[in-house]
Amino acid sequence: MRHRYLHLDPDLLRRLLAELDLSRIFNQLLLSAGGDPEQAMEWLRYLQEQGYLDPSIDLEAFFQQLEEQRLLERDENGDLVLSSGGERRVRRSAFEEIFSSLKKGGPGYHPIRATGEGFEPLPETRPYAFGDEPHRIDTVRSLHNALKRTQGELALAEEDLEVQETEPLTSCATVVAIDVSHSMILYGEDRITPAKTVALALTELITTKYPKDHLSVILFGDRAERIALGEIPYVQAGPYHTNTREALQLARGLLARQKQPNKQIFLITDGKPSAITEGGRIYKNPMGLDLKIVNRTLEEADLCRRERIVVTTFMIATDPWLQEFVERLTKVNRGRAYFASPDHLGEFVFADYIRNRRKRVR
Repeated sequence: MRHRYLHLDPDLLRRLLAELDLSRIFNQLLLSAGGDPEQAMEWLRYLQEQGYLDPSIDLEAFFQQLEEQRLLERDENGDLVLSSGGERRVRRSAFEEIFSSLKKGGPGYHPIRATGEGFEPLPETRPYAFGDEPHRIDTVRSLHNALKRTQGELALAEEDLEVQETEPLTSCATVVAIDVSHSMILYGEDRITPAKTVALALTELITTKYPKDHLSVILFGDRAERIALGEIPYVQAGPYHTNTREALQLARGLLARQKQPNKQIFLITDGKPSAITEGGRIYKNPMGLDLKIVNRTLEEADLCRRERIVVTTFMIATDPWLQEFVERLTKVNRGRAYFASPDHLGEFVFADYIRNRRKRVR
């Protein structure tokens, strides 16, 4: 049976109320309530009663508007639930919270370093070769070459032609893995809501900017399981340990079935693995960092590296010893890691072990 996390951080709420509009506050409360609109409404009324919200705001009219906009709907029992449009609105809100500084991209492909056949034109040109598409010919450069060769006479020859280089574009298969262990709500600190916010933002980013990509989402506690994208707002932490190794194993298996040339795992966790699966049984040790569990997990990260699967970890915790494990996992995989406080999701410390650099991003 899963826990429902009901703690509301007063400082976080004050910042939200000062900076965000009513819709975004409601979306944040929805995530904290496990996707339950009735609970989010109750909390919003409570905030108004406590003086956090302007008493002149008509909350009932706001709730009615959500139904009229078909962001909320009634189920067969007459209870309010999120509609598919409401789920998209929540994903978009999470995206704006984390990636608000991103600029609009191209048609939704990933660029790679080499030049050659592609879609996005580059400023560089090269001599025309048989088979190049005519619309790629750079007329200005080509005419300039002809004038230079003929000393002012415009007699165009094949040797004068230059074509624009293009940026090759590729596709990617991604698995987003969300930690739902008990530590995500332990000691009064809500880490599961920020984890869902990151997962929703990544989902929105991938499905909108990279529509040709494959995307899967999995949860991992004692065991790892795949879920539908629409289930993310309803995810809740439970009385589970952290089986990071099985999460990587399941993700690796899902990616093995995909044809995209690039494969990656987004691991959203508070860091410490405390369980592994052996012979169908779960070996658990929640006390500290068990070397058996750690080593098996690092071995799986290395297998991902050998299969050219990059693991990018979003670390939703500030504990130094938890961050130390993520550093080790990221080094073994030669991947990337983002370290963030649950209260400052818009600001990450980015550790890129592929390029051996570290920086702060907002």
